[in-house]
Amino acid sequence: MSKYNQIYSDLLTSITTERLERGARLPSETELMESYRASRGTVRQAIELLQERGFAQKIHGKGTFVLSPNPIEFQLGGIVSFQETHPRLGNDVSTEVVAFEQFPLQGALREHLKAEEGSLITRIKRVRRIDGKRVILDINHFVADLIPGLNCEIAEHSIYAFIEQTLHLQISYAQRTIEAVPRGKDDQQHLDLEGQSHVIVVSNQTFLQDGRQFEYTESRHTLDKFYFSDVARR
Repeated sequence: MSKYNQIYSDLLTSITTERLERGARLPSETELMESYRASRGTVRQAIELLQERGFAQKIHGKGTFVLSPNPIEFQLGGIVSFQETHPRLGNDVSTEVVAFEQFPLQGALREHLKAEEGSLITRIKRVRRIDGKRVILDINHFVADLIPGLNCEIAEHSIYAFIEQTLHLQISYAQRTIEAVPRGKDDQQHLDLEGQSHVIVVSNQTFLQDGRQFEYTESRHTLDKFYFSDVARR
């Protein structure tokens, strides 16, 4: 793991476990430089990543402070995995892999995933339970040549951690859309809709630092459980 990723990961753990509570000041750049024997640029890179992903806010002349969001609130501003989010959602949180398959890229999926036709695609469907209710269905598509070695055990934990810490790839940015759509067969099968006719779909086309798209994902949310927020900066 790179030094800035180690600093980011340690600070994120402190935030998600509430060792650093909402509104608390993070250690200063100088303190982090001394603790990790890192350069100022490395420390700033870690702090900037926390800001981009909505976990912290820098206030000029005062320091950087925790922006730990409320329970069941999902940040839109950053690329944050469910594994990074779920410590803030409570103790009764789980992930179940309900489908894992590979097939050649073809058909309508080509509109969302920029890869050569026929490229091997890994599709994973995961159900997220909170307080016993099935409230999110994640349908992930990964280009297998770019993200090799995926399996159900990895999918039950954190795919992004596997990508960054095992494959040593840097996730850079995502193009995102959000829309309400009529519920489909997968939603009826895997979500506790309780009569809801629609779901909220957050779609992400996600890219590596070198510009290659490695993922297309649809996160399908029940209407009653979540709200979404962003931290806007000029």
